Amino acid sequence: MDQVAVGRESFIRQEWTDCFLALSAADRNSPLTAEDLERLGSTAHLLGREAESLDAWTRAYGASLEAGDSARAARCALWLGFQLFNAGEHARGGGWLARAQRLVAGLDCVEGGYVLAATAQQSMGLGDPAGGYGMSLEAAQVGQRFEDPTLVALATLGQAQASWMLGEPSRAIALLDEVMVAVTADEVAPVIAGLAYCAVIWACQEAFDIQRAQEWTAALSQWCELRPDVVPYRGQCLVHRAELLQFHGAWADAIEQAQRASERLSDPPGQDAVGMAHYVLAELHRLRGEWTEAEDLYRLANKCGRQPHPGLALLRLAQGRQDAAATGIRRAIDEAADQLERARLLPAAVEIVLAGGDAASGRVFADEFAGIAAVVDKPFLHAVSAQCAGAVLLAEGNGREALTHLRTALTGWQQLDAPYDAARVRVLLALACRELGDDEGSELELDAAREIFQQLGAELSGLPAVSPGHYGLSAREIEVLVLLATGATNRAIAAKLVISEKTVARHVSNIFAKLDLTSRAAATAYAYEHDLV
Repeated sequence: MDQVAVGRESFIRQEWTDCFLALSAADRNSPLTAEDLERLGSTAHLLGREAESLDAWTRAYGASLEAGDSARAARCALWLGFQLFNAGEHARGGGWLARAQRLVAGLDCVEGGYVLAATAQQSMGLGDPAGGYGMSLEAAQVGQRFEDPTLVALATLGQAQASWMLGEPSRAIALLDEVMVAVTADEVAPVIAGLAYCAVIWACQEAFDIQRAQEWTAALSQWCELRPDVVPYRGQCLVHRAELLQFHGAWADAIEQAQRASERLSDPPGQDAVGMAHYVLAELHRLRGEWTEAEDLYRLANKCGRQPHPGLALLRLAQGRQDAAATGIRRAIDEAADQLERARLLPAAVEIVLAGGDAASGRVFADEFAGIAAVVDKPFLHAVSAQCAGAVLLAEGNGREALTHLRTALTGWQQLDAPYDAARVRVLLALACRELGDDEGSELELDAAREIFQQLGAELSGLPAVSPGHYGLSAREIEVLVLLATGATNRAIAAKLVISEKTVARHVSNIFAKLDLTSRAAATAYAYEHDLV
């Protein structure tokens, strides 16, 4: 059997590597037909061989024009446009789309529907979601009329994107579910699997619907297992996968995916999502205690247009620069464009202001987040809200009520399979138990947290000591107490810890309240009695 025949049969069986090798070999001996070049272009794209894919589609376009087949030439131009747009080459992609529009003008063909779907994307990019929705709906109708499920799926993706832009997230996610059902049921061309997954995972994360993101990730992973040579995850899609892997505790895999995303999105330069890739890498380095690397990546993300907070603010907190952390997170919240953007910042704000001894501000931020969680009503948000409420109650000295909220948060994180977040809640539970005099319970929670942190490779320096009698002092408050016991003034403590005198005074006040002390002399005595100095 000749190589062309082998390639065609392999294409039908979705054996992409065999198809690519056979058609490439045949092409070296004799130029392929336009139809076989399309097969080669599609297969190369699925294998992640973008240069070969673009070359095959370009040649298929030329062969179709030479044969006078305008509809086929338009289809080739469209796929070239789609691939170039996805690679961040918007000018070249737009040029190919313009060619496709010209070629289908006056023709009644399925390619006209593809042009409508692509034009709808262009319209939405220019800020016209209503127009984009109408064109996507019309494209879907063309797909149904010509019985082309791939076009229907692409057009449905467009309707979902437009619905999101129009402020209808529930409708958008329902439409994306419909597309993913078609993809995983093998009803549409595999070339759109990555596009569909990237869209659905983005929408789920924007809507804080982590459970739905998990479900579709698992479903697409099974789809990929049957096609081991397919490369469905590219660019921004890799960033979203890295975020999910981080959330579920697969940090090594998350770093690999984020690094790949950073490399793909940096060539050609100027792609919007590259800042997202740098930010995810920065977060992973911060969590692992690799602060220099994290700092560099947060700065790089900022240069690429990605807001560096809340990660940078949390890095400042970890470095002991609470004032800088508080200033940065408050400024980011003030600049937040909408409620959901504020929701991404508020939990960090709660943690930061509580570390500075400002329980009143922590209460304000936690209450605002609780209001958002009640409206959006997703398990992820409810877990975060319970954790914030518990942390505030603990800072207010209400350990018993804090335990109730923290237990709710722990259950939520365990159900969502979020080991790092669960471990952080266990640290708060340990502090609450200790405040209530349950030193054994405190040790149990802290041991469980430490085990998870060690498994993940997380930074451990911020864990509180388990020794009884410190009554919920934070790590920073213990540092202040130790310095205070040496006779240092508030100014000297501020200089040593690189914080303001106002913050030191707040810490001293908290120490006195938690330990039921009334003077610096008593605090000094306490520190010596408990072997802190």
